[in-house]
Formats: sequence, structure tokens, C-alpha cells
Amino acid sequence: MRSRTLLFVLSVLLAVGGAQANGSNGPEPLRVLFVGNSLTATNDLPAVVATLAKTFSHTELRYRTIAPGGVNLEDHWVAGTAGAELDTGDWDAVVMQQGPSSLPESQVDLRKWAIRFAERARAHHVRPALLTVWPETERSYALPAVIRSYRDAARAAHAELYPAGRAWQAAWRRNPRLPLYGADGFHPSQLGTYLTALVVLAGLTHEPPINRPFRINRPGLRLSVSAARAKLLRDAAAEALKVSR
Repeated sequence: MRSRTLLFVLSVLLAVGGAQANGSNGPEPLRVLFVGNSLTATNDLPAVVATLAKTFSHTELRYRTIAPGGVNLEDHWVAGTAGAELDTGDWDAVVMQQGPSSLPESQVDLRKWAIRFAERARAHHVRPALLTVWPETERSYALPAVIRSYRDAARAAHAELYPAGRAWQAAWRRNPRLPLYGADGFHPSQLGTYLTALVVLAGLTHEPPINRPFRINRPGLRLSVSAARAKLLRDAAAEALKVSR
């Protein structure tokens, strides 16, 4: 009888201890540094990624954005802020972009600085990733060159590739009238930011792109995505990610 009582007490203690451990050792947040320019800052892309992560992936995404207008990765390297953040070792991943980089000299520049940033990131156990962007509307013919430029730079840097530009291309094949550009014909519309966020979140979590109706209503961003449009965008994001692997 005494031994039975002792076993019961031990089982209760183990159960309580396990519950406390599960409560205190929940999933760690995903810490992401975004380094880019106004293509990342417009509509606050990192905030949209974080909202999608929390809503659909049950993942807390903590982030910092370093994205002044008109800069490239070389500018970031010289300024030092992004590099200093990587050196802290406080990040799980860094998502980088610059301009379209479709011209030959721009392609060389993107590869060079992507390699440097990727090496610095890995030295601190940070996953480096490049975010493929898009050209201006009047240079839409350059989109394939932009896609190749970022793909080649990611391969040279041994970095992950989040092919948002390719997802835009795939979405337009499905519906050429999708308003992915904003009013200036270069920066993304809110829908363009949403599609980009689908690609980024899938890349960060290694999960399939989300296929759910979605509504976000916060200062600076009010967007509603219907079930039909969510499927179209999911299919476009999935195609882009599959082709780029």
C-alpha cells in the first residue's frame, strides 16, 4: 500500500512538472532582420508577414526593419547598421533586397554584397535570404532578368531565395489585371505586399503558402482577400517557390 501511494505521488509530481515545463518552454519566436529599401518598407511588409505568421502559422515573429529609401546592399554595408545587428547574433534569419538589379553591372553588385552579407550572417548562425523584387511598370519586360539576377546571387551566396518577383509573374499569368503595383508603378500595392508576404512567410517557416481568406485592418493597411483571390495568390506563391528550389 505504501509503495502504491509513493508511486501515485511520484506520478503526480511528474505530471505537474511536465505541465510547468510545457508552459514555460513554448515555441521560441522567430527573429527576423529585414534589410532593404522602400520596397520592403512600403505597407510595412515585415508587419504583414508577422500578422500572417501569428494568424495562420501560430508563430510569433519578432523583427527589425532597416530599410531607408533608395539604398542598395553596398550602402547598407558601408552604413554599418545592418552589419552591427547581424554581429549581435540576436537573429534567426535576415531577409535582404535592393533594387531590381537587372542590368549587368547591378547583377555583379548584388552578387558581391549578397555574398558578403551572407557570410557575415552565417558567422553568427543567421540564415541569409534574398527577396526577389520587380522592375518598374515601364520596364516590366525586365522582370525575367530581375528574377535571374536574384536567383544567381542567392546561389552564389548560398542563401535562401524568397522569389516574390516570380510570384508576381505567376499571379499575372493567372490574372493580368491584378493590381500588384501601387500608384507610382514601382512600389507594391497592398495586394502586392500581401503576395510578397505569402512568399516570405513560406520561406521563413518552410511551410506551404497560406490559402485562406484574410482581412487586415490597421493604420496604413486595410486589405481584404477573398477566398478565390487567396487561392490564386497561394497558387502563384507555391509555383514560384517550387520553381526556385
